[in-house]
Amino acid sequence: MSKILKEKLFSKIEEWRPRTAKLLKEHGDTVVGNVTIAQVIGGMRGVKCLTTDISYLDPMEGIRFRGYTIPETLAALPKVPGAEMPYVEGFFYLLLTGEIPTEAEVNEVADEFNKRKHVPEYVFTMLRNLPEDSHPMTMFSLAIGAMQKESEFAKKYREGLNKMDYWDPTYEDALNLLAKLPQVAAFIYRLKYKNGDIIDPDPHLDMGGNFAHMMGIDKPYDDVSRLYFLLHSDHESGNVSAHTGHLVASALSDTYYAISAMINGLAGPLHGLANQEVLRWIQGVMEQMGGEVPTEEKMKEFVWNTLNSGQVVPGFGHAVLRKTDPRYAAQRDFCLKHLPDDPIFKYVDVLYKVVPPILVEQGKAKNPWPNVDAQSGVIQWHYGLTEYDFYTVLFGVGRALGVCANIIWDRALGYPIERPKSLTTAMLEDVAGIK
Repeated sequence: MSKILKEKLFSKIEEWRPRTAKLLKEHGDTVVGNVTIAQVIGGMRGVKCLTTDISYLDPMEGIRFRGYTIPETLAALPKVPGAEMPYVEGFFYLLLTGEIPTEAEVNEVADEFNKRKHVPEYVFTMLRNLPEDSHPMTMFSLAIGAMQKESEFAKKYREGLNKMDYWDPTYEDALNLLAKLPQVAAFIYRLKYKNGDIIDPDPHLDMGGNFAHMMGIDKPYDDVSRLYFLLHSDHESGNVSAHTGHLVASALSDTYYAISAMINGLAGPLHGLANQEVLRWIQGVMEQMGGEVPTEEKMKEFVWNTLNSGQVVPGFGHAVLRKTDPRYAAQRDFCLKHLPDDPIFKYVDVLYKVVPPILVEQGKAKNPWPNVDAQSGVIQWHYGLTEYDFYTVLFGVGRALGVCANIIWDRALGYPIERPKSLTTAMLEDVAGIK
């Protein structure tokens, strides 16, 4: 079995460990920021207390993967032959090593994924035995948790393992799990929505192409999958899904436990469900307007009425970004090329043109520009994936790439168990001078 990616990763780990050790030993008491009572009560928003080198959310450039913006990432990574989008496997190489892989390196990783993608039959048996009305995210989380018995880390830890080597079986778990997720996700979709008509994986296809094949959706949905998994892979460490994965793994729970927990966090309406909520809202707008694509003036009137009634326009605004989300822009470019006449996209296009100026005029939004959720559901619907509840499973497959990369590096650098300190309300009142 080829070791190119693993050997490259180990060399990176050995280079990085002294940097972390020096920061702790020589600069551990350096003050990074001050925490306010509002941050203590308000979900720790903005508190600088996590470390990741996998991705960074730049307020002006959007998410950077290992320093590369999304346009730079899409342009630099090797493309699947005959496709517009890069290999997901090559993107994972970038997340792990910080380097753009060569064609040979991408092919090696793709082969490695193919060798590992066999899903144990007991997973499918379990899924078939769940109640028919089980939510797809519940099924996805349970399937991942069920495979925990396969964990190399759990096995090696029981046998006795040097702390400096924790990353090694964690790496094995990550690749084993990531290789299987597309088939598990596609199986859930076909079982639940296509009368159990399962499509077997194709051993000759890359991760994105094989997922589209198993979903039973023709080209260019393979490129949709590659783009979707890449764009949703990581978003710093502070969002609920990424933070949950880090938190659970910090207890030395293996990758299967951590990613199953990550999926549970992603399932929340304030996190991973946003794309389906936006699409549902747009379809409601279409119904109110009789399905006719409105002029910009008519849409402006509708948006103002929405805002003046105390409602919001979903899909616009972001806690950090101060420009159009590059993830939105990448999907918009795809839509303009492949589905410019799609009726839902036409509504999205008009909203893109009229909403930001209105939000600026209203003066309440720090960022009036669209985020990724304003676009992603539209593409899925266009290609026949109309089951809202499944959208977050797609999100989960992509997000696992970034979280797995983070967990491997957490173990490599010996990050400790996460354990923030709580204060009572009375203590906060004392700090505030309230008697």
